[in-house]
Amino acid sequence: MTAFSIGNAGTIVRHRETRARILMKDMTQQIANTLKATRARYGWSLSLTAAKTGVSKAMLGQIERGESSPTVALLWKIASGMNIPFSVFISSPELQEDVLHRTGIPAPISSSETAMRVTPLFPFDATLGFEVLVVEVVAGGFSASSPHERGVIEHVIVVSGELELDIDGVWHRLSSGDAIRFAADCPHAYRNSTAELVRFHNLIHYPELPAGDNPRELIQKNSI
Repeated sequence: MTAFSIGNAGTIVRHRETRARILMKDMTQQIANTLKATRARYGWSLSLTAAKTGVSKAMLGQIERGESSPTVALLWKIASGMNIPFSVFISSPELQEDVLHRTGIPAPISSSETAMRVTPLFPFDATLGFEVLVVEVVAGGFSASSPHERGVIEHVIVVSGELELDIDGVWHRLSSGDAIRFAADCPHAYRNSTAELVRFHNLIHYPELPAGDNPRELIQKNSI
């Protein structure tokens, strides 16, 4: 049997921290590329994008240049304002083509993100109109989300822990195994008031808009 020393543990921790930094750097660049490419396909200026998303022109520019990583809440504002699924920003083209998906521990999207971690289990499927995300809320964590596009439906299934979910000012307490479905075109928020991590799956269904009114068609026809 190989002895496991404190030195070994320290090496493992440093390795994980290094890997996390690399993943976060890759994620920052992916978000930057996706935002810039999507804006170019729409033909939107930074000023128009800021007006559509409610995110300042300066912040959008920093994100596009890879100088800033948005929090989950901020990235949701951008995705909602641009009328595209959240997972478009955080899933690789390779993952979008796979049938079998294996997910590890969700990583924070931004170094400033301390409350919530998100990773795609099934990225957005244009044919079916939905995506499935694995979400973790740390102990004491809180994350608010602005209203999504009208017709967007969220299905929250708690895998472990106890989640508090605010839907348009009404709080719901969900335990492991509980599930709730709600129209996400209203303010909503996720909170973990316990000392344990909360993990849940979020299946998000997006409505199909009339031809010519749906900017997502640009994403579907021209994958990023």
